[in-house]
Amino acid sequence: MAKLITSKDSVSRRFMHWLLAENPQEKKGPYRKEETHRKHAWWQVMCLTGVDYFSTLGYQPGIAAIAAGALSPVATLVLVLLTLFGALPIYRRVAAKSPHGEGSIAMLEHLLAWWQGKLFVLCLLGFVATDFIITITLSAADATAHIIENPLAPNFLDHQEIAITLVLIALLGVVFLRGFKEAIGIAVFLVGIYLLLNLVVVGVGLYEILNHPSAIANWKTALYAQHSNPLLMIGAAILVFPKLALGLSGFETGVTVMPLVKGSSNDTPDRPKGRIRNTRKLLTTAAVIMSFFLLTSSFITTLLIPAAEFTVGGKANGRALAYLAHLYLGNTFGTIYDLSTITILWFAGASAMAGLLNIVPRYLPRYGMAPNWTRATRPLVLVYVALAFIVTVIFRANVEAQGGAYATGVLVLMSSAALAVTLSVHRQRSKRNTFVFATITLVFIYTTVVNIIERPEGIKIASFFIGAIVFTSLVSRIWRSTELRTERIEMDEKARQFIAEESQGAIRIIANRMNKGDELEYFLKEKEVREDNHIPPSDSVIFLEIMVSDASEFADVIKVRGVEVNNYRILRAESAAVPNAIAALLLHIRDQTGKIPHAYFGWVEGNPVQYLMRFILFGEGDIAVVTREVLRKAEKDPECRPGIHVGG
Repeated sequence: MAKLITSKDSVSRRFMHWLLAENPQEKKGPYRKEETHRKHAWWQVMCLTGVDYFSTLGYQPGIAAIAAGALSPVATLVLVLLTLFGALPIYRRVAAKSPHGEGSIAMLEHLLAWWQGKLFVLCLLGFVATDFIITITLSAADATAHIIENPLAPNFLDHQEIAITLVLIALLGVVFLRGFKEAIGIAVFLVGIYLLLNLVVVGVGLYEILNHPSAIANWKTALYAQHSNPLLMIGAAILVFPKLALGLSGFETGVTVMPLVKGSSNDTPDRPKGRIRNTRKLLTTAAVIMSFFLLTSSFITTLLIPAAEFTVGGKANGRALAYLAHLYLGNTFGTIYDLSTITILWFAGASAMAGLLNIVPRYLPRYGMAPNWTRATRPLVLVYVALAFIVTVIFRANVEAQGGAYATGVLVLMSSAALAVTLSVHRQRSKRNTFVFATITLVFIYTTVVNIIERPEGIKIASFFIGAIVFTSLVSRIWRSTELRTERIEMDEKARQFIAEESQGAIRIIANRMNKGDELEYFLKEKEVREDNHIPPSDSVIFLEIMVSDASEFADVIKVRGVEVNNYRILRAESAAVPNAIAALLLHIRDQTGKIPHAYFGWVEGNPVQYLMRFILFGEGDIAVVTREVLRKAEKDPECRPGIHVGG
C-alpha cells in the first residue's frame, strides 16, 4: 500500500514538473530578446500575419452579406477605404514608434504615466484576450462549417458543429502542450496556396457575372429596392460597415511580429530603419491584397449566391467562397479549397494562441502582476483552451454570432492605436497631422461604439476578460509586493566612499524622510535615534533617504548618490517602493562590506490597513515593518539578515 501511494506521489510530482516547466523562450523586458529570433524577408513575415488576416476571407463575405444584404459591396468599399486611408497610415506610424514589436499598447503605456497607464494597459489586454480567444473559436467554427458542408463529408457529421469545433480547439491545445515552434515556412505555403485558390474562385465568379448580365441587373433592382438613391446607399453603407469590421484584423499582429523582419546592414538597436521600412512594405502589401479580395469576394458572393443560402442552415453560411468553388469548379476543386481553408483557419487559431502566450509575459511580469504559474506555457494553454470551449458552447459554434465579439476586440485595439498615434503626433506639434489622425481616431471610436451598441456580446466578453485580468493582476501585485523588486544597485563614488568609511566599525544607517534637508533636520533626527536606540556617541551614523519615483512600477535600477550637508553624510536614491529599496540596499552593503548593517526607523502610529494601501499604491506606508518582511523573505538565515530597529 505504501509503495502504491509513493508511486502515485511520484507520478503527481512528474506531472506538476511537466505542467509548470518554464517556457524556454526569453520573456524578460517589454519584448523578448531579438537574438532569439531568426530574421526573414518582409513578404515571408507577411504570410505569418496573413494566416490570421487573410483567413478572414473564409467567413467575411458571408457576414457582410448577412449584415448589409445587396448593399454588401458598397459597405465593403467603405471598409476598404478605411483600411487604406485609416488603419494603414495609423499602423505605419506605430511601426516607426515600436520597432521591437511592442505595438500600440506600449505606445499608450509610455504616453500615460503612473497607475492610470498600467490600468489602461490591463483593460486593453482584456480586449486583446477577447480578440485572440474569439479568433480561435471563430476560426475553428468556420473550419467546422467547411467540413460539414463539403459534399464528401459523411452524414453523421451533420448538426455536430459544436462537437467538431471543440475537437479542433482541443487539437490546437494538444499541439501547444507538446511544444509549438514558430513556422514561417508553413505560413508561406498555406497563405500562398490559399490566396491562389481564392484568386481562381474570384476570377471564375467575375467571369460568370460577365457571362450573365442579368446578375448585375438583379443586384441593381435589389439595391434600389432597399435604397432609392445613391446618397441613401452611401449613408446606409456607412451605418452598416461597423458590422464588417472583421476585415480590419491583422494590423496589430503585423506590428507585433516586427522582430522577425529582416532589416538592413546599417540598422541600430535604437533605430532599425531598415526593419521599419520593410515592415511598412509588409503592412501596405497585406492591406492592398486584402482590400482587393474583400471587394471582389463581396461583389461575386452578393451577385451569385441567393440570400437564403447565407442564413443559418444555408449552404453558404460561413463559407460563401467555398460555396462558389463547389458550384462552378466542381467538388474536387471545392474540396481542395475546403482543405486549404480549414488548414489556414486552424493555423490562424495557432497564431492567436501564440499571441496569447506571449502577451502575458510581455507586460504583466514587469508590473508584478503575473502569478508565478503564468511563467509556464502549459497552464496558460489549458486556461485558454477552457475559455475557448466556454465561448464555443455559449455561441454554439456559430460564425456570424461571434462576429460582434471579434469585431469589438479588433476595433478597440485599432481605436487605441489611433489614439496613441494622435497623441504622439500632437506632442510633435504638427497641427495638420494631429487633425488628420484625430479624425481617423473619431471614425474608429464611432465604429467601435456602434458595434458595441448593436452587438453587445463583444463588450460583455471583453468585460469578463478585463475583470479577470485586473483581479488576478492586483492579487499578484499584492502577493509579490514584498519581493526585493530591484534589478541592480548603482552607487556613485561618494556613496561608495561613505560605505567604505562606515565599514571600519559598526554600519548604522538611519532611514529618513527628507523634509527641508538642512543641518537642523539631520541634527534632530540623529539625536532622536541615538536616544531611542542607545547608540553610543562614538559610533558614526549615515542617513538613507529614498524618494518615490513612480509607485506603479515594480522593479527598477536604484542609483544611489552620496550627499554631504555640513558634517552629515546622506545616501539618496529614487525607487518605486521605499521599503523594498531599503532592503535591497542593506543586502548590497552587507555583500560589499562583509558586515551586517543595522537600519533605524521611527515608530509609525495609525490604521495598519491604511498604511498597507499606501505601500501598495504609493510605495511607502509602514516602512520598518515591510522592510523587515522583505528581508525575511530574501534572506532565510536570521544570522545573515540586516538588523531592523524601531524606536519611539
